[in-house]
Amino acid sequence: MTHTEIEMTAELVRDLLRDQHPDLADRAVRLGARGWDNQLWRLGDDLAVRLPWATQSADELLREEHTWLPVLAPALPLRIPVPQRLGEPSERFPRPWIVTTWVPGEPADRTPATKAKDAADALAGFLSALHLPAPDAAPVGRFGRGGSLSGLSEDLLRTLASAAEQGLVPEPDAVRAVWEDAVAAPEWAGPALWLHADLHPANVLTAEGTISGVIDFGDLCSGDPACDLAAPWVLLPDGGVDRFHDTYQPAVDAATLRRARGWAVRQALTGILIGDAGVHGRPGGKATWGPPAQAALRRLVATAR
Repeated sequence: MTHTEIEMTAELVRDLLRDQHPDLADRAVRLGARGWDNQLWRLGDDLAVRLPWATQSADELLREEHTWLPVLAPALPLRIPVPQRLGEPSERFPRPWIVTTWVPGEPADRTPATKAKDAADALAGFLSALHLPAPDAAPVGRFGRGGSLSGLSEDLLRTLASAAEQGLVPEPDAVRAVWEDAVAAPEWAGPALWLHADLHPANVLTAEGTISGVIDFGDLCSGDPACDLAAPWVLLPDGGVDRFHDTYQPAVDAATLRRARGWAVRQALTGILIGDAGVHGRPGGKATWGPPAQAALRRLVATAR
């Protein structure tokens, strides 16, 4: 992560609004969250300002969200942050930024879903609505998301070995078996579908035990739906995965299910390492990512048996 040298403050947000969107400048401003790519600042009760603060790629991703999310949002059954205004780079802040709707709820890494049926139905309804053929102009996924798993094997196996050496993965051979089965599965032959492509627990919101919203569409792209279909293993409580597959439409074919398990292994290993870094106070670590990732890996290993 490369953090911006500009100090993010409420006064900075107000200055930017006064310069470019003065009708919003009198609203209350308070910090909402510091994400991987962006900082989120609450703007009154119903809006938020997102400013890139870490990765350089965040600038382009914000512009893509501003372009595509208003097109997708009306068809989605869960609340998402819909862009309302675009802020252009200026002398005060030399990067683009956006104003979006605020999505209420608690991040699932801190407040996991507990109602398996309701959460599975909510997630299945959301992905069924999102997974439609994307236009040729849709963004291309970062880090291989939405593409073939085969090109990710070397990195995945190195990550698995590292996690196993640290004692973070109790059954590495079983995890490897799930991954290798996923890589061996036939590749996606259908049209490139719209994908969220980053459905980890910190990007999904919960309320009253179920999934209530989805945020951070910075990795919105098109490709193989298996990338998103990893989400049930990572997000749902025990008993939710089968319900998800009974509800998601169209029904997931066997090859896509195998690839989805591979994507879930990759996401779980990442979450375990980030969680461990958080427990030990290392940069970029988030301790709350560890427990859901461990639960996902446990479920995935059970499928190998």
